[in-house]
Amino acid sequence: QAQLAESGGGLVQPGGSLRLSCAASGISSYIVMGWYRQAPGKQRELVARIYSGGSTDYADSVKGRFTISRDNAKNTMYLQMNSLKPEDTAVYYCNIRDYSFTDYWGQGTQVTVSS
Repeated sequence: QAQLAESGGGLVQPGGSLRLSCAASGISSYIVMGWYRQAPGKQRELVARIYSGGSTDYADSVKGRFTISRDNAKNTMYLQMNSLKPEDTAVYYCNIRDYSFTDYWGQGTQVTVSS
């Protein structure tokens, strides 16, 4: 069974940057890996995802500011977040979907953008 562990969240000023990491274990192949976020009182939403073939999708709200990537050797996915805005404040979750269409989630990491 896959296990995911996020890290890299924290408090940052508007305009700043953070890099989130998601280390995966217990899984060697997947359809897609992605980052989701959930702000207080809002539904969880897709931020970015990367498919096994390498193609990527981004939410319109983060295009041009966030970059998703992966290191297959380390079984780790990253989310580089630049030009952060207060509205990016949320708990960020790592997700992976395997070939049986089972979704696995990390525990989440808090990102707070505030001056």
